[in-house]
Amino acid sequence: MAKITVLGAGVMGTAFCLPPVVNGHDVHLVGTHLDHDIISAMQAGKPHPRLGVAISALTLYQHEDLAQALAGADMVVLGVSSAGIDWAAEKLASTLEHAVPIAALTKGLSADLQILPEVLRSRLPASIRSDVNLLAITGPCIAGELAARRDSSVTLAGDDDVVLEQVKGWLETDFYHIWTSRDLIGSEACAALKNLYALVIGTAKGFFEKAGKADNGALMHNLPAAMFAQALAEMRVLVTYLGGDAASVDGLPGAGDLYVTCQAGRNGRMGRLLGLGIPFSRAKAEYMAEDTVEGAELAKTIAEAVLTACREGTLEATKLPLLHLAISMVTQDADANIPWKQFF
Repeated sequence: MAKITVLGAGVMGTAFCLPPVVNGHDVHLVGTHLDHDIISAMQAGKPHPRLGVAISALTLYQHEDLAQALAGADMVVLGVSSAGIDWAAEKLASTLEHAVPIAALTKGLSADLQILPEVLRSRLPASIRSDVNLLAITGPCIAGELAARRDSSVTLAGDDDVVLEQVKGWLETDFYHIWTSRDLIGSEACAALKNLYALVIGTAKGFFEKAGKADNGALMHNLPAAMFAQALAEMRVLVTYLGGDAASVDGLPGAGDLYVTCQAGRNGRMGRLLGLGIPFSRAKAEYMAEDTVEGAELAKTIAEAVLTACREGTLEATKLPLLHLAISMVTQDADANIPWKQFF
């Protein structure tokens, strides 16, 4: 039996606990400084307030007790948002006493285009930094579906085959299906970029509402399908630039995760507002002030590095029209004008 400590009691961090619990492992869920009410409710025997389900056999902690939850852990899982990676790194750096595999559910890129597991590594104590095996869990997995035990498929990426197979054995169930990959950078980059591209593709919902149904009842599937294909083409360019394997874009981390993210969620809701013609700053302030829109946050984070790389010629700007559209909409309140002539 393995001891698995999950940091972050949001919907995905909590839902992730189910597979190892089902497999009989000792699972410890630690809330962040923002999760106090969630942990308190679950400690009182109530369901997770956003997931609507209770997971039995979990040991629950407030963030002040992280050191206790980490003691003797065989693996640590990061379930914080991308905005919480610095907080998590600081907490782990001060409490993690031995090197264990650290698996990231967290998705994002830093301002200098590093994947977040590498950002975390750089903050760990020098005594264990080089010995920590970094892993990423990516792919089309919606937390509510996982908590309901609906079939979900993910990629477990890392650079040590032995560790990958061991962790896969701890986590895989008859409803949580895992494929392993040695492409940590590509898998994590896909997981981050899909949020940005889902936001752009979501503009089609707003365009359709503005246009209304045609006289023959036609809907609007052609437009988002073309944007989906262009998004995958751009993700291949970016993954390659970051040092990952472009093949990951065609699998669960890329196409699979982009598909599911386009179906629902905050990125798509923001895209719809932009497609309706509402500038980003107003859409955020008036309609989504309480929501973290990961795709928009990523656009702001990487904008300077991407634009600099394009100016210097290390990235070919003409191959990234949707990325430039996302950046201009989010950082300059630009209109959602689809750059058709630059596709493919």
